[in-house]
Amino acid sequence: MQQRRLGKSNLEVSAIGLGCMGLSGGYGPTIDRLTGVSLIRSAVEHGITFFDTAEIYGPFTNEELVGEALAPFRDQVVIATKFGFDIDPNTNQQRGLDSRPKHIKEVAEASLSRLRTDRIDLFYQHRVDPNVPIEEVAGAVKDLIQQGKVNHFGLSEVGVQTIRRAHAVHPVAAVQSEYSLWWREPEREVLPMLEELGIGFVPFSPLGRGFLTGAINENTRFGNGDFRNLVPRFTPEARKANQALVDLIGEIARRNKVTHAQVALAWLLAQKPWIVPIPGTTKLDRLEENVGAARVELTLDLQNINTRISRILVQGGRYPEHLEWMVDR
Repeated sequence: MQQRRLGKSNLEVSAIGLGCMGLSGGYGPTIDRLTGVSLIRSAVEHGITFFDTAEIYGPFTNEELVGEALAPFRDQVVIATKFGFDIDPNTNQQRGLDSRPKHIKEVAEASLSRLRTDRIDLFYQHRVDPNVPIEEVAGAVKDLIQQGKVNHFGLSEVGVQTIRRAHAVHPVAAVQSEYSLWWREPEREVLPMLEELGIGFVPFSPLGRGFLTGAINENTRFGNGDFRNLVPRFTPEARKANQALVDLIGEIARRNKVTHAQVALAWLLAQKPWIVPIPGTTKLDRLEENVGAARVELTLDLQNINTRISRILVQGGRYPEHLEWMVDR
């Protein structure tokens, strides 16, 4: 697979990565460990070298799964994980945010153990902690980098002022936020700043949590525990209204003889050479489909796509109201 460099860092990864969160729940039942290990190893065989996890996924079990699956390939892959939540050690329930430097270093040690590795390639702050200055966060990660336990510093769901302040303490290699054909907000301020500072961008939910693949419509029912049951953008009414976007993607897919998902991923790849999406999946055929997007050229359609998308007003918020506080503005 084609490789991409995340900004001005020396962090080189496959053009498409694998978001591993869904292997441990969030969008339905958790798959069994052996199936998860097999899928991750299949991703390596298909050329994926960039794997995204976090302590909060599970919690903890996703890092363990990723660590087991990638142990035989450790020097061939890049592993990204995240810190920033306060997790009750007795119940494994999230209690809020915690990016105190002492806690960051404790999380790093625990993640290293679960991932079966001696270094974390990319360590993101998962969500901005309003109680801890970002300069202290960056300083803690800088210490870990100097100790050889972390290679690169990242931020997630973060605003431009926070990025600039953190970057002044230690270079930020990558920012991870939602970005897709139905959420283009990063284009307003974040992407221009990343280009200015030479920071890579890692879009999560590049397939709109499955909606952009065309496999979901207003009649789709999500299982118990599926996060989409809480998301305003996934109410039946919003899905019906947003079908216009899926129809447009389908039209482009037919013209290019590719799938909906491949159009959505190829569109992201065409925006900037330092953008690396991390679609997640639990199915091998979807993994292969996503990998195939790296070979899709939409250059002749880009202007047309962007013009027509701008005319479609997407309905519904991307987070439920009680979780909006986690997004840094």
